[in-house]
Amino acid sequence: MKRFFLLAATLALTSPMMADNLPGTSEPSRLDMSNGVIPIADDRGFTLQSADGQFVFKPYMMLQSSAMFSYYDDEGLDKAYNQDNVANSGFAIPYAVIGFTGRAFGRIDYNISVNAAASGANVLQQAWIDYAVNPAIRFRAGKFKTPFTHACLTTLGETLFPSVPTSLTAASIMPYSLNTVTPAIGTGFDLGVMMHGLIRDRWGYEIGLFNGTGPGTNAATKTFSDDIHIPSLLYAGRFTFQPKGAMPLTQGNRRLQHLDKMLIGLSVNYNVESESESTNDLRAGFEFAWLKDRWYFAAEAYWMHVGFTDRQKISDTFNYWGGYAQVGCFVAKDWQVGVRYDLMDRNGSDKDGLLNMPAAVVNYFVPKTNIKLSAMYQFNGRWGHDTQLDRDLDDLGISTHTACVKMQYAF
Repeated sequence: MKRFFLLAATLALTSPMMADNLPGTSEPSRLDMSNGVIPIADDRGFTLQSADGQFVFKPYMMLQSSAMFSYYDDEGLDKAYNQDNVANSGFAIPYAVIGFTGRAFGRIDYNISVNAAASGANVLQQAWIDYAVNPAIRFRAGKFKTPFTHACLTTLGETLFPSVPTSLTAASIMPYSLNTVTPAIGTGFDLGVMMHGLIRDRWGYEIGLFNGTGPGTNAATKTFSDDIHIPSLLYAGRFTFQPKGAMPLTQGNRRLQHLDKMLIGLSVNYNVESESESTNDLRAGFEFAWLKDRWYFAAEAYWMHVGFTDRQKISDTFNYWGGYAQVGCFVAKDWQVGVRYDLMDRNGSDKDGLLNMPAAVVNYFVPKTNIKLSAMYQFNGRWGHDTQLDRDLDDLGISTHTACVKMQYAF
């Protein structure tokens, strides 16, 4: 019986998850945020692992509850139907994530997470395995984030703002009545395979093939391109330089206020026969991020070229671009403030007019609870449009004033 209890103690619920360093880096394991939801190896929660560290199992959860207020301008509203300027307001639970992650045989990382607040195929938020030949050569397969934009790749619970920049999520505007052809610049979660790694603790790369359908389906639904005769998939690549060693995927963590990490990256992807097989979408992006003690700086620029497939019989092509810059600072150990300026050419470069969306945020990390409180305000401005109609159409579906208070709990 005594031996049994000694074995149980060896396999006890311990923290942090791995006492050694991250594979291929000089950083402690508490910086490991590869599950995309929360840090999986810090001092929160508990972990089950074997005595030799070859097998690790960590359950986790993250809950976000928010109060939203959105005010829309009069354009697009029909007062005859009592449509109100205030809409999409009230209380919401955007994420209620439960999952588990860990390691097997010392070479395989795995992660499965379910978002109970979602519906349909989106309930399965992530499900992947990652096999490491060595730190520079790894292979991942399943459902996970596509390698594009620092804002989306940041660990979900570690973002400076409660929401990613609107320029990544807003649907593009085209002068055609094709309701299914409204690609956004951001790509997000998808199903696929990827080769990735970190070379000499400085140079990172991610090269992958994905369905290109996003997280809304977990089925294989793609075909072969009639125009360019290759599989109708999303072809993606991202290359980063991290001169100060591997940078954690955070935009500010109260436990990590004495780091000096920097990331510079380029990414590109081509989505063949996307949007109901109607368009071929080419995207490219540049990203910069820097964690310096209590400060966080980031800036990104991205571009999307949309061309229709031959079957659509539309020769026009469209170019969209956007970008943002943001800065955050811990003004006290548990208080972080931040500002962001977001810019988007939503109606295409052939038409004048831009959306500019400044925002501000205050985050409070409640000590000894893993609770994070965020209060954010964003304004949607417009400039440079030729006509009032162009100005009114450009921000359809985007609120002029947005306020959000969010509470996040994770372990």
